[in-house]
Amino acid sequence: MTSKPLKQIHLAAHFPGVNNTTVWSDPAAGSHIDFDSFVHFARTAERARFDFLFLAEGLRLREQGGQIYDLDVVGRPDTFTVLAALAAVTERLGLTGTINSTFNEPYEVARQFATLDHLSEGRAAWNVVTSWDAFTGENFRRGGFLPREERYSRAKEFLETANGLFDSWDGTEIAADPGAGVFLRDARAGAFAHRGQHFDIEGRFNVPRSPQGRPVIFQAGDSDEGREFAASSADAIFGRDGTLEAGRAFYADVKGRLAKYGRTHDELKILPAATFVLGDTDAEAHEIAHEVRRRQVSGQTAIKFLEHVWNRDLSAYDPDGPLPEIDPEVGENTVALGRASVRQFRDPLETARQWRRLAEAKNLSIRELVISTTADQTFVGSAATVAEQINTLVQADAADGFILVPHITPGGLDDFADTVVPLLQERGVFRTEYAGTTLRDHLGLQVPRPASGRQTAAS
Repeated sequence: MTSKPLKQIHLAAHFPGVNNTTVWSDPAAGSHIDFDSFVHFARTAERARFDFLFLAEGLRLREQGGQIYDLDVVGRPDTFTVLAALAAVTERLGLTGTINSTFNEPYEVARQFATLDHLSEGRAAWNVVTSWDAFTGENFRRGGFLPREERYSRAKEFLETANGLFDSWDGTEIAADPGAGVFLRDARAGAFAHRGQHFDIEGRFNVPRSPQGRPVIFQAGDSDEGREFAASSADAIFGRDGTLEAGRAFYADVKGRLAKYGRTHDELKILPAATFVLGDTDAEAHEIAHEVRRRQVSGQTAIKFLEHVWNRDLSAYDPDGPLPEIDPEVGENTVALGRASVRQFRDPLETARQWRRLAEAKNLSIRELVISTTADQTFVGSAATVAEQINTLVQADAADGFILVPHITPGGLDDFADTVVPLLQERGVFRTEYAGTTLRDHLGLQVPRPASGRQTAAS
């Protein structure tokens, strides 16, 4: 009987904005906007031989009760500008950015990613997302938003259109022969046309084919439509859960959808986001984790979080006191504008009932309840324990790797790079050197061939 070969673990690093994951008030925390912070974070990830750095996106400052929610401010420089600058101070690290398909256009996004892929010599990746609220749309000229049923329809066609633009160059057109006075072998280079429900464009794409052909495509939706979109079109998907049972279920479900699109098991990587806390011992790590959670969920933050469910102003309540006796206010309007987290509470009244039962059973205050019902750190323990936890989940097909989100920026990745990574390398499950130069090399993905012809199919 032959044993199953060890899977190689994929690791990435998420540079978060100021939110309830980071502890921005910690003395060790730095700026979330100064370029030096991005450089430190990226160079640490590259020193540890991570696959890529990931930037999320926020298109509007979030509000609560009509005021900017200063405990969770996305406020971040433009994604493309940051990634392009990081391309100049790194050599192998992949550069992944979230770019919205609801409020952008395929030509400009394709042009920006093709340019980033050239500047980085093949390290660009695009996390394709949709936007769900009119509040965000108000920042854009046409405003508004798409109904839920149209979001993925537009996103799918957006990606198809962008791929048509990438493929309008096949990589053989440039001769650059000064003797013959010929620069282009093919006068049709860059020609494209797309006719579809959401986009009707025709012209010439002005960026030659980049080193990866197309950027690596990420998808982050957990809905059935999101999983289907990932199975049909993405190279990687953010996993739903970092636990064994839930992770294996998600892994099996999404990978099981690939065959009907003519894709193999290895053509889609599943990479859940994961937080971590390290200590010299497991006991010390758990003590640190408890303190981190209390700092992440201050009394003020606990009240603000509770308002997401109650949809009311609860500022008069004591975070160290009991839950409100009044019920949540159910309706389309929300006190927390621009926050995707409010969507997870589809039945606020039932959520309130469950929380009241839990608080009564365990004698929990509002703050204690919020701490107990919001996400704990994924990996907690000594370096050896965390290395074992990560390897166990990957070998059990609960994930192909993890996107790590430290609670301190920009130095929160340093200890992981110095202590956990060497242990994974000793086990033979993580690279000691980059084997290739592009992000597709790091992820074990093939360079896509240009689609035949120079026209994209209408949707």
